[in-house]
Amino acid sequence: MFLSIEELVQLTGRKMKAKQIIALRAMGVPFFVNAFGQPVVARVAIEGRPQVSGERAARASWQPRVVAG
Repeated sequence: MFLSIEELVQLTGRKMKAKQIIALRAMGVPFFVNAFGQPVVARVAIEGRPQVSGERAARASWQPRVVAG
């Protein structure tokens, strides 16, 4: 669900929490900071989401008429 501490170090190239946060911001990786001050990155933010195709794509791109107008 979330990257491990070791994976976070590998991703950012940093061991210090503050430096990891700076690196994640520079890379544009979405994260939040937990109560320990440790950045937490959801695994899906790195792995990406599956491509949407077919009927699911039509539903994903739907907009109400008020917005599409």
